[in-house]
Amino acid sequence: MLRVMAALMALAVGATAVLAQNAAVIAQRKEAMKGFGDAVKAPGGMAKGETPFSADTVKASLKSIEATVGKVKNLFPDDSKTGDTAALPAVFENKPDVLARLDKLAQDAKAAGDAIKDEASFKAEWPKVVSNCGGCHKQYRKAK
Repeated sequence: MLRVMAALMALAVGATAVLAQNAAVIAQRKEAMKGFGDAVKAPGGMAKGETPFSADTVKASLKSIEATVGKVKNLFPDDSKTGDTAALPAVFENKPDVLARLDKLAQDAKAAGDAIKDEASFKAEWPKVVSNCGGCHKQYRKAK
């Protein structure tokens, strides 16, 4: 009986550690996704004509997007499928597609950063970058 209790306690401790790790990864993922949202906010206002164009702000946002992609790619381990997450099960079933979409986002952000010289080039390039977001959200994120 004592051995059974010890084994059950060991399982409980192990499960708690896994859940804590799961929650930590999900929290990091949420923070990274918030980073994407923060990065597109100012240029989004510029694209809508709500705020004046600033090439420096746009380029900083694009660099932030590129950097965040590198972080996000490692934040979908299989043990983070459940918990307080907006990621749909499809993310984990189609991980190669998700990773390819993230790579495309980073490539488009880099290309836009290289191409944007003025407001006209911004208006031509910015939609290419943000179009990546909607595709993933529709397919891989729970509706709000």
